Amino acid sequence: MVRVVTWNVNSLKARLERVTEWMNEVQPDVLCLQETKMADDAFPSLHFEAMGYESAHFGQGRWNGVAIISKIGLDNVVTNFADGIEPDTDARIITATCGGIRVSSVYVPNGRAIDDPHYEYKLSWLDRLVAHLQRDTSPAADVIVTGDFNIAPADIDVYDPSKLAMSTHVTTAERDRIRNLEQWGLVDIFREHHPEQKLFSWWDYRSGDFHMGRGLRIDLIMGSASVHARSRWTTVDRNARKGPSPSDHAPVLVDLD
Repeated sequence: MVRVVTWNVNSLKARLERVTEWMNEVQPDVLCLQETKMADDAFPSLHFEAMGYESAHFGQGRWNGVAIISKIGLDNVVTNFADGIEPDTDARIITATCGGIRVSSVYVPNGRAIDDPHYEYKLSWLDRLVAHLQRDTSPAADVIVTGDFNIAPADIDVYDPSKLAMSTHVTTAERDRIRNLEQWGLVDIFREHHPEQKLFSWWDYRSGDFHMGRGLRIDLIMGSASVHARSRWTTVDRNARKGPSPSDHAPVLVDLD
């Protein structure tokens, strides 16, 4: 079995102890992190090495930052988009081969508001993600693209769709970008296993949203057909969202045979 996990930790420096304890308990084979909020020279690679993991990080200090941590190999690392694609100014994507699976950890731009230039940047970024896949790998291979997509793929992934009408994360243009990834050859693995389940991965810190169940499913594990065929179980670890000083995101796990 191979256990692959994505987790937006919202500052690895602030949550390294929590992440370490969780890893010791859950034993992921591949852990993809987002929003590490670290420079590369501050990333605790030796800490993870002592735990039996290789790691690769692409960071920029106080903002963004993505990583792949693996105990089944870590080869052919690509930071940013593949050659030939306009590189992003932010540290939002890192790709590596882990145990024969081509894995990308992504932190898709938030978009802020529909009338904000950041929204157009988000759509462009997602278009470049498809181009990255076309250059970097093939849908016939074992491929995983995972991370914080900042998109709820469908209304079932939103606690109350009417509350987000005309805001980012749920627009047709954003959801169309998820469809583009599916047309390339990726499958939303959680939704395939849980077609009716309204389970979220992010809850705002404010107003007790976690305890009130007001969340979004925006952290996705998308896999090629061969990876989907290997998937046996997937869930959101809500327990990791509890306790003192949690991230506002919970880890999403998938087990592959």
